[in-house]
Amino acid sequence: MSSFKERMDAARGLVKIDMILRHAKLVNVFSGEIHETDIGIHKGTFMGIGGFQEAKQELDLSGKYVVPGLIDGHVHIESSHLCPEEFCSILLSHGVTTAVVDPHEIANVLGLKGIQYILDSVDKLPFNAFVALPSCVPATDMETSGANLQADDLRTLVSHPRVIGLGEVMDYMGVIQAKPDMVEKLSLPVPFFDGHAPGISPQDLNAYYLAGIHTEHECSTVEEARERLRRGFHVMLREGSAAKNLLDLLPAVTPCNAGQCLLVTDDRHPRDLMQEGSIDHLVRLAIQAGMDPIQVIQMATINAARAIGLKNLGAVGPGYQADFVVLDDLNSFQIREVYWRGVRQSTRNERPKFPRFNLAGLTDSVHLGNWSPAKLEVFANEYAKNNVPVQVIGVQAHSLVTTALIRNLPVCDGLVHADPEQKVAKLAVLERHRQTGNVGLAFVQGLGLRKGAIASTVAHDSHNLVVVGMSDNEMNLAIKSCVEMGGGLCLVDGQKVIGKLPLPIAGLMTDQNAEEVAQSLSELHDSALSLGISELVDPFMTLAFLSLPVIPTLKLSDLGLVDVEHFCFTKTVLTKEI
Repeated sequence: MSSFKERMDAARGLVKIDMILRHAKLVNVFSGEIHETDIGIHKGTFMGIGGFQEAKQELDLSGKYVVPGLIDGHVHIESSHLCPEEFCSILLSHGVTTAVVDPHEIANVLGLKGIQYILDSVDKLPFNAFVALPSCVPATDMETSGANLQADDLRTLVSHPRVIGLGEVMDYMGVIQAKPDMVEKLSLPVPFFDGHAPGISPQDLNAYYLAGIHTEHECSTVEEARERLRRGFHVMLREGSAAKNLLDLLPAVTPCNAGQCLLVTDDRHPRDLMQEGSIDHLVRLAIQAGMDPIQVIQMATINAARAIGLKNLGAVGPGYQADFVVLDDLNSFQIREVYWRGVRQSTRNERPKFPRFNLAGLTDSVHLGNWSPAKLEVFANEYAKNNVPVQVIGVQAHSLVTTALIRNLPVCDGLVHADPEQKVAKLAVLERHRQTGNVGLAFVQGLGLRKGAIASTVAHDSHNLVVVGMSDNEMNLAIKSCVEMGGGLCLVDGQKVIGKLPLPIAGLMTDQNAEEVAQSLSELHDSALSLGISELVDPFMTLAFLSLPVIPTLKLSDLGLVDVEHFCFTKTVLTKEI
């Protein structure tokens, strides 16, 4: 009872508390206004606003702005290539104090061990990292992953205090058709079910929402966003490194429905995190596009907390956790200081450094089995002479959605080859988990590649080894380099490796400092441009999504070319145009 009395007295301003923020311009996400006030903090919690007489520490903000700690409602740590400790440090420096993490990348490689690594590595950090358990490992039965997680596997983790829900449910057909394995996962005792349903029909959205899935981050058009808003979905406006949908979707946001909208990054490279930021970058983009700053900040804080069910986060008010950001100017939204539970964690010129978690058992994840470069050969059909019609994956700038193209490609000695004139490259996905020897082969246009090869063990969602190139020899050299590194990114020109980044943690991440990783990636990107890669394409992020058979239209897995819209395999080499 004494603790209750203490809190009442602290909130009323009757006793000495830990901290008072004097003369703050509070961006009040409840009332939608900015007003000057004092803010009381005690034992890591906001006691409220108004008049507080005495504190152990007083911070005179002299009219500076106070904003609740920002929230990223959906993000994959692994896509940053950073270990969790380094990732959380970077986010804190950009005003993000809370993130809902879906570790389905590392789960596809290491299963439950990978999820447990994420949980353990963030457990002692001054950061609110919540985990949405991966719902689709593997994402489909049209690929080979390193693990297969069923509801009973996930159930072993649901009692963990950081587990907040079920991660993006990509198998929307399994949901609306009430397939038993999906129904069982949706019956897990977790409060939040995250959505992922690109291309789903408006009528099927009814069933998807009825299943308990109430968020969506895969909208790419205003109409898609409106269809979801009309049914009660919380729409996540995404701006990642590959998929950049925020500005396209802003016209769907109105004063009447803004409360259903929140901001997420999904997948973001360290170079972009370092140079542009995280959710703070999205806030700046939206403000620069003409949105009301207070409305944008609501989308970055309280809206996210309410959509996901994060109690006592996302606002400055009595009983809320004392996570906040100090700004000099609201429109430029440049972060001055960041506090977590009332303790300063980051300043404009300094971010926290966290000790690394033990990596035992998390490396040595690339196993191709009996590999031969002959597995890269694409055979022409019996009717082919000098060329043959081929289904080609069409890459679009700043989008995860591909198109289905048909191109006539050259044939020599019975083999189909890449075509530099059309900038059509060969694409291969090699299974790396179970030594099956599976190799999927296809062709791709839109990357701009004119020579060389690019390989990566980051290949959503099963994270097999993906490689694109203009010759088999260059592709083979890139593959060998990735194997020797134990996973990572590699660029080849001719017979020379011109750039690489080792990613020893599950072939996805490194425990290097973010600055070092960002510098390596910048150098890799510059080298990629020398191979002809378009400036409109993030080479490694785009390559990583060419193997994801849940986003239309054509994708490639280790089992073959996938027609995502019809959930079936399709031919690469055609006997005639279709």
